[in-house]
Amino acid sequence: MSDQSSGRSPTPSLHRDTLAVREASERSQYGENSEALFLTSGYVQPSAEAAARRFAGDEDGYTYGRYGNPTVASFERRLAALEGSEACISTASGMSAILMMCMGLLKAGDHVVCSQSMFGSTIKLIGTDLAKFGVSSSFVSQTDVAAWRAAVQPSTRLLFAETPTNPLTEVCDIQALADIAHNASALLCVDNCFATPALQRPMDHGADLVMHSGTKYLDGQGRVMAGALCASEALVTKTFLPVLKSAGMTLSPFNAWVVLKGLETLDIRMRAQSARALSLANWLQDHPKVARVFYPGLASHSQHALAMAQQSGSGGAVLSFEIKAGDPQQARACAFQVLDSMQLLSLSTNLGDTKTLVAHPASTSHGRLTEQQRQAAGLNQGLIRVAVGLEHLDDITADLDRGLSLL
Repeated sequence: MSDQSSGRSPTPSLHRDTLAVREASERSQYGENSEALFLTSGYVQPSAEAAARRFAGDEDGYTYGRYGNPTVASFERRLAALEGSEACISTASGMSAILMMCMGLLKAGDHVVCSQSMFGSTIKLIGTDLAKFGVSSSFVSQTDVAAWRAAVQPSTRLLFAETPTNPLTEVCDIQALADIAHNASALLCVDNCFATPALQRPMDHGADLVMHSGTKYLDGQGRVMAGALCASEALVTKTFLPVLKSAGMTLSPFNAWVVLKGLETLDIRMRAQSARALSLANWLQDHPKVARVFYPGLASHSQHALAMAQQSGSGGAVLSFEIKAGDPQQARACAFQVLDSMQLLSLSTNLGDTKTLVAHPASTSHGRLTEQQRQAAGLNQGLIRVAVGLEHLDDITADLDRGLSLL
């Protein structure tokens, strides 16, 4: 096999639950049942001629740890199978996956259309950092299909959205954005971190690429960092692999092994955490100190029907809520009081853990944005995000109510 060829998806004859447990690279001669962890930076070649052919890409075989690893390849095979893509390529983090995508697809003079509700670091990378190299961008309303269409330019090469968004859980119409992209001879990438392939497969709705921060639900227990892009075989091998080899945003074998094993329980975790999130959203919606709840699983969500159609009838495991307050200063103080009153739940900006994680986006994950960018994204100082874990619902609500009841 070549350095990354085992990132290809198999024939989709098995159910996704089975693929999540069974799909991987071939067993070694030792017949291990749990996928092996190969900790090596280099590979011994059978001959000088074979080494030359392998480094040239004319013969299958591993050559160097930055280019490929059997454990990393197992993770890529499994995620590709779950997303229904031809291939997958992994990276050291979700943000490095986005960087690899942009480096592979874009050049000076190209244009990107991006949701203004994207993760804060994504907005900065595309809107500020890439601008230094001549790549322009337009940020539009996540939910306004007409705005996406109007933002397309002759130089547009990529449309990029996440659905649901972080932290307001806005949902985009994947098929509608795919049609816009393809009519402009551009590609659509969807960040699928929140829903994961357990709930949503963007390629089934027309997306060309799917981006993942494996740090989140793919691992599921907050242990490691990882990223990945699922795409066609041609994009992975001809466009992204050369960038990976040169830039070195390589996923470590140990982290790949951890996320590979995390995928085995992805479906049951997502179902259980989503069920708790729906119950918590209903509880918060009825709380006298809460002004508004953002959760696609609620009938009150403006895109509830679309979310249910795209996300297998589930709202996912992340929700946000706004605290009632008179002005931004009071809202921030009230949010901080709720967070500082918690005794059980974790004050953490990560998500996707089995532990419930609670955060204040305006001062943390989206803190690097300007106030104008935060307002455009609908983020106010009274907003709290909850990534619901697997604790008992009564314990989750009691810990949140500890601070809410004092407001």
